[in-house]
Amino acid sequence: MKPLKPSHREKKRYLLIKGKDTDKKTIEETILEFIGVLGFAEACPQVVKRGKGFIILAINRKVLNKVRTSFMLSKKDIKITKVSGSIKKLK
Repeated sequence: MKPLKPSHREKKRYLLIKGKDTDKKTIEETILEFIGVLGFAEACPQVVKRGKGFIILAINRKVLNKVRTSFMLSKKDIKITKVSGSIKKLK
């Protein structure tokens, strides 16, 4: 199978998420609660890196505002600290 051209690849944004409730299940539930199953599939969130008290999450750039809104409306202790186009700039 041939690799995809860069113009056909999905553009991603990386979110640095901090808080007490930072685990994969809680983040997925928060996104699903606000934008639903189809929005979740469009965002296709992927956990890139985990640490103590933080997670780096990769999402599709087209739904960045919807994902940000879902974290702001959530009553859980989860906050987006920084958004970047590359993982190096988050560190």
